[in-house]
Amino acid sequence: MRSPVLPLTWHLARSSGKRGLQSHLLSAAAAAAGALVLLTLLAAYLGSGTRADRTAWRTPDAVSAKQATAVQTLGTTYVNHHPVTVVSLAQLPDRPTTPAPPGLDRFPSPGRTFLSPALAKLMRELPAKRLADRFPTKADYGTIGEAGLAAPEELVAVIGRTPTDPAITHAARGSALDTLAARARVDDFTGARPSMFTSFDQQAAVLGGALLVVPVIVLASAAGRLGAARREQRLAALRLAGATPRQILAMTGAESAAVGLAGGLLGAVAYTLLLPVLARVPYGIGTWYAGQLWVGLPWLLAVVALVAVLTSVSAATTLRGVARSPLGVAQQADPRRTKLIRLVLFVAIGLYVTMTAHGGGLTAGQSLALIVLVYGAFWTLGPWVVDMLGRLLSHFARRPATLLAARRLSDDPRGAWRTVSGLVLAGLVAGFFTVGQVGLVGYDYPQQVAIRAEHGKPRELAAQARELLAEAGVRASVETPDADAWDGILNGDRGVVVRVRGGQEQLDTASTALSALSPGNLPFTQDYVNAEGDTTTRLIGEMGLAVLALGFLVAAASAGLTAAATVLDRRRVYGLLRLAGTPLKVLDRARMRETALPLVVLAGGTTATGIYAGMKVNEMFHLEPDASGAVRLALCVGLGTLTMFAALAGSRPLLRKVTAERAQDPD
Repeated sequence: MRSPVLPLTWHLARSSGKRGLQSHLLSAAAAAAGALVLLTLLAAYLGSGTRADRTAWRTPDAVSAKQATAVQTLGTTYVNHHPVTVVSLAQLPDRPTTPAPPGLDRFPSPGRTFLSPALAKLMRELPAKRLADRFPTKADYGTIGEAGLAAPEELVAVIGRTPTDPAITHAARGSALDTLAARARVDDFTGARPSMFTSFDQQAAVLGGALLVVPVIVLASAAGRLGAARREQRLAALRLAGATPRQILAMTGAESAAVGLAGGLLGAVAYTLLLPVLARVPYGIGTWYAGQLWVGLPWLLAVVALVAVLTSVSAATTLRGVARSPLGVAQQADPRRTKLIRLVLFVAIGLYVTMTAHGGGLTAGQSLALIVLVYGAFWTLGPWVVDMLGRLLSHFARRPATLLAARRLSDDPRGAWRTVSGLVLAGLVAGFFTVGQVGLVGYDYPQQVAIRAEHGKPRELAAQARELLAEAGVRASVETPDADAWDGILNGDRGVVVRVRGGQEQLDTASTALSALSPGNLPFTQDYVNAEGDTTTRLIGEMGLAVLALGFLVAAASAGLTAAATVLDRRRVYGLLRLAGTPLKVLDRARMRETALPLVVLAGGTTATGIYAGMKVNEMFHLEPDASGAVRLALCVGLGTLTMFAALAGSRPLLRKVTAERAQDPD
């Protein structure tokens, strides 16, 4: 016998009328927003890995002298605080031809230079003595293609040389502490060590994803809960008519999965269309190539399926009351009380996280697990706090709007929590990233250019440096620090230190003038010394800003969609209150207070937790609190609050329209 579940589900969906269609559209919009953000997070993670892979060829992996076909060196110089990666290649005589590096159409012959498009453009814009004179070819150069670059803005040069060129034979070999320089014999370009400028990108993306994945999954699963009250009333009537719990569950799962699937597909389409826009968002070393952010069809379909499953499971979890007491649901006599166990679990999780974090020595995976636990703790506690707040307010309310808000909070604490949960969880991130100064403290060597003298006498190099600087018109003093001067820019190495008088332009000109002073050892500034710390700090800052922006957007979407769905669920109650003479202004104020009261209490708690964590990070790095952090926090809180209430105000016309309907439906 054919099951009546699917035909009945389709019939009820079609006959639900305009209000049912609106609930389905809101659910699909929530699923679409969740799918879009999930795909964006996944794209950032996978794209960061692709970026890193595209830079691995520049760091040579040494092979035996018998197997080698070429010699490769890596050097890094700076112009206007931007790194310029310089790769020199020399084909060994009487050896097989070395394959072309990624992004090049052939292996560079001696004297041939290939430039990234961004570096070629910058060379045309800046005076030659500031940048172009550092390279042997000033015109008629080749172009490095997308396959050899991590970002469109990346500055990379590949120079062909002879094996006996001092720039090859005297090049620095680098070390574990200096990954911006290297030299080795190679036979191909299948390196496994990404550039230092991209090696941390994926880890930062994982951290940002961990901070956002819980609010995003909550948004996606909320699609199954929108319109839950109306669905429960309808299914309770079916239960009273003889439908079994299994049939009710199957009908709900099928309907919600279809809505979630439609929303997920819509989010996937939006993600595909927005790829060119997403590619223009800077991260790390620059913006993206659109292909780096394409997750591929399997991942795309997997996210759509995940959203459909989350929607279906979320809807099914609302049916306990229907299965247990359909008559109580039909009569709306089933208040959704919360239990004290939520507070106990919150305290237990808090103690565990505190003791684990205090011990230190956590791996990246353990840190991410603790972040998820903190989110889960607040998610568990939220409905209980809302319930207690509603009960407390009902005893002290002096105005009708406050009394209505308190009654709604205690009647449906989980629904009220879902409205504010996005911003409450975003407060945790805002408190941490605005107060915590995450990063590495760099060294300060202002207006200094250093050149190592590994294959020359420092005093002779100093004399040559004075002549080169005078020819370039750079005013500077030249010193040869003692070999045991470990606190200087040379860090105990033999070499020359130039102190430039003037601004950044003079510093770049000095670096260009001295670029051939010690072949194989490019001049460097404090940007080179602080490269790793500056890269890490910038990445964490950009990731924090992105998490805040996406967090507030997710919170606004969650609040707006939930508020609109709540109006539709309560349209009968709102309509009866209006018929009884309750002003529309009072109903709207009750809606606002129903959101504002738990928001102040819960968001204040999560923000305070984030501030505490940020202060602990500052103590770890021995940093003093920054006054600008308080300003950023105030701006974030103000912006988040305005965004939340703007989203709520968007459903005000719907409230006006619903309460204007005098004839109320039986459901």
